[in-house]
Amino acid sequence: MKCFECVPNISEGRDETIIGACVAAMESAGARLVDRTSDPVHNRSVLTTVGTYEQLRDGAIALAEAAIDRIDLRTHRGVHPRIGALDVLPFVPLSGTSMDEAVRLARETAAAIWQRLRVPSFLYGEAAATPLRRNLAAVREGEFEGLDARFALPGWRPDFGEIAKHNSAGAIAIGARDVLVAFNVELGTGDLTLAKRIAKQLRERDGGFRTLKALGLRLGDDLVQISLNVTNYRATPLYRIVETIREMAKRAGARVVRSELIGCLPYGAVEESARYYLEAAAEPGEHL
Repeated sequence: MKCFECVPNISEGRDETIIGACVAAMESAGARLVDRTSDPVHNRSVLTTVGTYEQLRDGAIALAEAAIDRIDLRTHRGVHPRIGALDVLPFVPLSGTSMDEAVRLARETAAAIWQRLRVPSFLYGEAAATPLRRNLAAVREGEFEGLDARFALPGWRPDFGEIAKHNSAGAIAIGARDVLVAFNVELGTGDLTLAKRIAKQLRERDGGFRTLKALGLRLGDDLVQISLNVTNYRATPLYRIVETIREMAKRAGARVVRSELIGCLPYGAVEESARYYLEAAAEPGEHL
């Protein structure tokens, strides 16, 4: 059977009733939920779903409607950047499918959401119409509050929809991409400048690790986070990221206190990091 993955990010991480309604909407079309991660500080939930082309298309449209009806970005507060109630909607080709099919699925879904719900969207990743929109961070620049100014620029009119954003639901970034690992590392310090500096040194677009995206975020008075998207875990293994952050933080007098996986990851990513730490622990004098 042809199978795709869809990983919607919704701008709600606190209200279980709203999150549950969004999950039910996605499942109503036959899509299967395999993981859900909600975070109240980010005020965001990530749903990992799998299904056929039709199940994910119809489920994503139903999810968009549920999110639009229940989430108002005019009053939304959270540390994670966002442009929409349904903020990000990526489609990933899995068994028996291709990236071209995922791109078609993203574009068909974006068109249907505009036609039925009047929410505009930007296409990103492999579905992007221009190189300028391939990077999700570029699409989300300025967030919901900056959408009016963004739409006024000739190069940033939405791919689907009129120029005006939806008053309460904003816009959606809809894309096609390969499997990625969403992974966070937390530091026991309130120094947000340090987190942002480490994120900048790590991410690909600023000269860091290839295939790595990173943000520095504050979680509390004594806790900051390096939020990471690893777009190729083979090129940039998780253990290398963690140990690089550990060393950079140590030089600044801070320490890694925990790491966190958001959603699912390939078995190979776990195996590679487990092998590294098991071999390191076996070396005389090494204490991890």
